[in-house]
Parts: sequence; C-alpha cells; structure tokens
Amino acid sequence: MKAFSFSRASTPAEAAASAQRIEGAKFVAGGTNLLDLMKLEIETPTHLIDVSKLKLDTIEATAEGGLRIGAMVRNTDLAADARVRKDYALLSRALLAGASGQLRNKATTAGNLLQRTRCPYFYDTNQPCNKRSPGSGCSAIGGFTRMLGVVGVSDACIATNPSDMAIAMRALDAVVETVSPEGATRAIPIAELHRLPGDTPHIETVLTPGELITAVTLPKPVGGKHVYRKVRDRASYAFALISVGAIVQPDGSGRVAVGGVAPKPWRVEAAEKEMVRGAKAVTDGLFAGANPTHENAFKLTLVQRTLDAVLTEARG
Repeated sequence: MKAFSFSRASTPAEAAASAQRIEGAKFVAGGTNLLDLMKLEIETPTHLIDVSKLKLDTIEATAEGGLRIGAMVRNTDLAADARVRKDYALLSRALLAGASGQLRNKATTAGNLLQRTRCPYFYDTNQPCNKRSPGSGCSAIGGFTRMLGVVGVSDACIATNPSDMAIAMRALDAVVETVSPEGATRAIPIAELHRLPGDTPHIETVLTPGELITAVTLPKPVGGKHVYRKVRDRASYAFALISVGAIVQPDGSGRVAVGGVAPKPWRVEAAEKEMVRGAKAVTDGLFAGANPTHENAFKLTLVQRTLDAVLTEARG
C-alpha cells in the first residue's frame, strides 16, 4: 500500500471542498471496498478524507411519506429497520443477500452504491483494463467472461456492477442526494447515477469531482409483494451470477430490476408492462440488444427462469 495522508471532515460541505482542493483525495467511511483496492494498488489516493463521523447515519420519514436514509447508515442497520422491513422489504432482502454479516456491519449506504466492479481482470494488475488504466484495453473481451455483462456493455468494457442494494434501490425509484465542493446540493434519480461504459469505463457515475453523497431518499411505499432472488456459485458471501428484484402487485403488474448482467442496475420500464404475460415477455424486453459471449449467454435464460420463480412466489 502506498503512503497517504489522512484528515477527518466535520461537515459534508467541508469534506467535498477538501476532496476538490487536494489532488488525489478520496472519501473513506467503512472502507470495505476502498481499502482492499488500496492494498492491491488499484486505488492509490494521496489523501483519505474520513466521512464516517459526519451525522449522516439516521433514517427519517419524509413529508411525502417515504424515507430519507443517511449516506453513513450501515447496511446491517438499514436491513433491520422496521420501516424498511415493512414497506421496502425488497431493500432489506437485497442487503441481507450481500456480503457477510461482518461486512454489512461496516459497509455504508453511499459506499455500497459506489463499490467498484469485481471483474477479475480489474483486480489483476498484470492485465490491461480500461477501468484501471484508460486506453489500455479490456482483457475480459476474449477472456474468461462467465461472470461478466451481457447488456449495456461496450467494446471498451464488459464488467458488471456488483451491488445488491442498488438493484433494490433501482426498483424502488430511489433518489440520491449530494453536496458539491461549492456547497450546492442536488438530487439524482438512481436510474441516472451509474453510467454505461461507452468509451470511458473508468468514469462510473455522474458525480463530479469532490461531490459527496449525503443521503438516499425512497418515495412513498408502493405496496405489493417484494421478492429478491440471488443466484450465485455458493450459498453465501459471493457475488451474483444474476439477481432479480421484483415488486409484484395483486393485478399482476409490477417492477423488475436485474443484477449481474450489466455495468449498472438493469431495469427497463417498458419491459415491465409485459409482466402480466409472464417472465419470457419481460426478459425479451429487458435484454433487447443484449451482446453476450458464448460463456455468459446462459444468463439470459437464467434470468428468465429466476424471474419465473419470483413471479410464482409473489403470486402464491
């Protein structure tokens, strides 16, 4: 691990301003992803700004009937919150499917949204990777691709987003709140937070330099049956081959977001209009324009079968 300096911010605006002022600075809270990347010298920040002590660790009701979740709320606390379990069960179930209990005790809401891909070529510093070193090439293309993306990918990158929580947030239409180095705030719909790779896969979100996530807001509950099903190579502490998060209403309509298939949480609202017709009709819409490899084309069928099981469970 390379040497770095360290400071602790007292306010979100101060943290954002410091990140812009100090070249090579990064925010750190739980550190469950960043510290591993620093040990491998994939991330090499010159300065770490500790934001874990900012008062961003509460879950509060909003005037609109939803919930405002502070950026520093731990995954364990969020999954266990009675309001989340009752009205946003999809989120609770997705969180409990992720990582291990020890990691959930440290990982934060904002950090979970911003965790980086688990593509094996991204982690192997002996291999070219456009996410690590822009313009160096993508070793995954033509390599081992079983775990990698089938839709939303590009000629520069086929990595997937690893977050379980983000899948639920996408289905719930969450909004991400931020503060800029100038102290300005903005609200970013979760659908717009993560970028597709295009020619710049190293730019993974729409956040500007120094911009800090302060909260995530959930709208008023939509009701329905919430189901999250994660398919993986082993029963625990493994990233998804695919995952399906669904909210199904009594009339058969609903929402579907999918993980393990794309560089961002994958949801196609137009495809959801086909839910009453069944899983195949939905997945045909979800994967229109998909570009799988011979090693990961099975994901298209796996999502369809998993969604079929989810719809069967939701409809009793």
